[in-house]
Amino acid sequence: MSDESRAEKFLELFNKSKHFTEELLRENERLRKRLGALEEENKDYASRYTEIEHQNNNLATLYVASYQLHSTLDFREVIQIVHDIIVDVIGAKSFALLLLDENTNELRTIACDGEDAMPGIERIWTHLGEGILGGVARSGESFYLSDGKTTLDRPLAAIPLRIKDQVIGVIAIYKLIAENHVFTAVDYETFALLAAHAATAIFSAKLYAQSERKLNTIQSFLDLLTTTS
Repeated sequence: MSDESRAEKFLELFNKSKHFTEELLRENERLRKRLGALEEENKDYASRYTEIEHQNNNLATLYVASYQLHSTLDFREVIQIVHDIIVDVIGAKSFALLLLDENTNELRTIACDGEDAMPGIERIWTHLGEGILGGVARSGESFYLSDGKTTLDRPLAAIPLRIKDQVIGVIAIYKLIAENHVFTAVDYETFALLAAHAATAIFSAKLYAQSERKLNTIQSFLDLLTTTS
């Protein structure tokens, strides 16, 4: 075989090797991208699994707490249970529970926690429709702070306590135990469930307390009539 033939043969083999190497590199790049995509999918699945697990745990805790919430008609006990749920389930570090006075249309704090983180929450007072808290009470729509600093009238979240179309109060959350937490769909669902159960329990306890006072008044009046007759 002549030198020229050997050179051509070598060049042919070189070109084949070059094409084969390029094909391997392309396949390697394709596999690398696919592997990266699979890793991202796995991260998404893991994140979703964690989110679902967190949601299930919260719902289970809320279910147990709601059972306690509806097991009593004592107004103070109901408020204390709502307080504990906001701390244990929501993870709130600073918050206020406000009730609406139907006679004066005023929202006032009846329970709170974390006064050191948000001074003044123990004495919040506002009219229906006034500011963010009053606006939530009037509209019945939740408020979530997207940016800016929290103030007494600009909480991280304000959730109305509704009985059908009637708002009886507002839960205002100012600070969470978990720093820099971003609200997720799980949080929104938990807030909605908490608000529904809390509103029903508080409303029932208020009605019971009012009926008890009326019965006591009637009984006192009957006792007075019996004594004087």
